[in-house]
Amino acid sequence: MKKFAIALAASVLATAAVAQDAPVVADTDANGTFSLVEVQAAYAAATEEAFKAADTDASGELSAEELAAAVAANAFAG
Repeated sequence: MKKFAIALAASVLATAAVAQDAPVVADTDANGTFSLVEVQAAYAAATEEAFKAADTDASGELSAEELAAAVAANAFAG
């Protein structure tokens, strides 16, 4: 159990360190989703093609889950 707790703590710290480096995408229109313009404000290298690929439900906007998955996959990296 002690080894598990140590491994879990290390994992949480690593995740937090990565999250701190990621830009924050602001939901400027407060609609609960993220547009291409909002994503590009945080990730200048985000292309329309990458955005559409991340938009798995084809809604034209990214949900928080879609955005998180795209960021984790480095879809908007330059």
